Amino acid sequence: MSKVPATVITGFLGAGKTTLIRHLLNNAQGRRIALIINEFGDVGVDGDLVKGCNDASCPEDDIVELANGCICCTVAGDFLPTMQKLLDRPNPPDHIVIETSGLALPKPLVKAFQWPNIRTRATVDGVVALIDADAVAAGRFATDEAALAAARAADPNLDHDSPLEELFEDQLGCADLVILNKTDLVDAAALATMKANLAEEVREGVRLVHAAHGAVDPAILLGLASGAEDDLDARPSHHDGNEDHDHDDFESFAVSGGEVGDLENLLDRLTTLIRTHDILRVKGMVALADKPTRLVIQAVGPRIQHHFDRRWQAGEARRTQLVVIGQTGLDRAAIESGLAEAIA
Repeated sequence: MSKVPATVITGFLGAGKTTLIRHLLNNAQGRRIALIINEFGDVGVDGDLVKGCNDASCPEDDIVELANGCICCTVAGDFLPTMQKLLDRPNPPDHIVIETSGLALPKPLVKAFQWPNIRTRATVDGVVALIDADAVAAGRFATDEAALAAARAADPNLDHDSPLEELFEDQLGCADLVILNKTDLVDAAALATMKANLAEEVREGVRLVHAAHGAVDPAILLGLASGAEDDLDARPSHHDGNEDHDHDDFESFAVSGGEVGDLENLLDRLTTLIRTHDILRVKGMVALADKPTRLVIQAVGPRIQHHFDRRWQAGEARRTQLVVIGQTGLDRAAIESGLAEAIA
């Protein structure tokens, strides 16, 4: 029997993984795709964002959320049993897509495919690293280690720990394909510089692909046939030899409420709170009092985007739910207070 191929999609917070997956499902071309979604935080919202976008290629029963912790830290307890259940089905999926959280290390997940009950039945078709080109162009994440080291050496006040940067590099180092998303927001010169820098971080032969709004042809995304689980030594990681993966540098929480009467007021409050508290990411669903459709909000740093994705279903609670993610030390009380009136 041939092995079921699996694609691991990594990417930093706000890179556009959910949008990429929605596009993939809407252009599945007859493939039956199962999704494993790993949400970081108290409440998973990504599953709700993809459910129902293409029932024929990925019914709701084939969407599995792992919200009990980072997928790379809970491989044995969560991921492996989930994989086995999918593979044990009388009619297993044609392809499995695994969306990691923005904080997951890809290598431990790939290594899990060496597990005896998995390796004979599934293989890592490819590891895809999705990058927010607009954020990188703005210097949100450094790709030049030498320059960063020099700056730190010259300034004793700079923090010498770099968990965000190391995570970014680990995702690049494990990738079989790198997708530069949101390139429509970056000019040609900045894009050329970014690609030159990234080319030094990825393994030889790894392609860099441009995308806007996560629109990547499935023929490019799937069918890489990398067999990544048999190629781990060629995928460098800052955490090689260290099984621990500390998430203490990040925290998240959910803010829930009812219907929102004034969208502009909510967006203004979010803009102020993101700037004041240096929030990395906000995402979730909003129920607008005068609209029959659900509003999706995605914020990466100061950039806030929103769109309507589907109608509220009969009997479904019209609730607003936002997940806030940032580095440790977020003033949760102040952020919840700042949003309270807007989503009461």
